[in-house]
Amino acid sequence: MIFVMAFLVGGLICMIGQLILDIFKLLPIHLTSLFVFLGALLDSFHLYDRLIEVAGAGATIPITSFGHALTHAALQKASESGVIGLASGIFSLTAVGITAAIIFSFFTALIFKPRG
Repeated sequence: MIFVMAFLVGGLICMIGQLILDIFKLLPIHLTSLFVFLGALLDSFHLYDRLIEVAGAGATIPITSFGHALTHAALQKASESGVIGLASGIFSLTAVGITAAIIFSFFTALIFKPRG
């Protein structure tokens, strides 16, 4: 059942993104920024954690999870360290994902010839 919920929630998030692209004629960067913001907004009301409990990977894979991770880490560190924890929390939790993205994109650029 967990696989079905992950598929349905992840598919629903992607479907909403595709509808926004088709109806409002936004660029993909606008949609990415919007989804990161929505993930952060849902996390600030503690709704994204509930969505992850229900959907599992269906909620942690899309770009909305990045906004959730940024906000979650910042708020968690801020409660421990105060105002300085806002910045340090963001970098401590998301550094691994950002580093992996940079490394993978570097090796992909070495293997494949860029067109631009």
